[in-house]
Amino acid sequence: MLDAFQGAEVEVHGVPVRELDAIVVNVAGCGSTLKQYGELLAGDPEYAERAAEFAARVRDVSEVLGALEPRAERHPVRARVAYHDACHLAHGQGVRAEPRKLLTDVPGLDLVEPAEAAFCCGSAGIHNLVRPEAAEQLGRRKAERIRATEPDLVATGNPGCLLQIQRYLDEDAGTGTAAPVVHPIEIIDASIRGLTPKRRPRSRHRVHPPTS
Repeated sequence: MLDAFQGAEVEVHGVPVRELDAIVVNVAGCGSTLKQYGELLAGDPEYAERAAEFAARVRDVSEVLGALEPRAERHPVRARVAYHDACHLAHGQGVRAEPRKLLTDVPGLDLVEPAEAAFCCGSAGIHNLVRPEAAEQLGRRKAERIRATEPDLVATGNPGCLLQIQRYLDEDAGTGTAAPVVHPIEIIDASIRGLTPKRRPRSRHRVHPPTS
């Protein structure tokens, strides 16, 4: 990875740029690992310094966008969104406020917090492969807490969490339709482009204004 980024050249408005200000990651598990390169390679005489410099530039996409004022117009997304803190983002990187800010900046969006928000969903890297029974218990527990918020959408910044939560929301939905689980940036993209994110059918017990 370090060798691949060594001397990497990108173009900004047609001008070649060799020195990268940031390495932006949209997968919490990857970002957490990349930010640890300085520690992981601290004892390597060839890579230690480069690894530390590299790790200091790694940012989750929500950190980058959360630090900037919105430039593109945000169109309304009239949806109730439950946000799940991916462990590799919240605990591994300490990134909690930024994804929430991005979502609450979207007009019409109702952000809700499930109970036991800090609990793992059970994916945890390969935890659901090496300890499937424990992972299932956590997955069903997380799905139950999320379902209690009656969301139209669920947002989380790691694909492992996304797949794990969607699995148990779907399995426990019975004859109903589970809320789709998406990356927060998918919602931001839909808002900027004036699209309607995929969502579950309306509940008979809750009425929302039509989506713009």
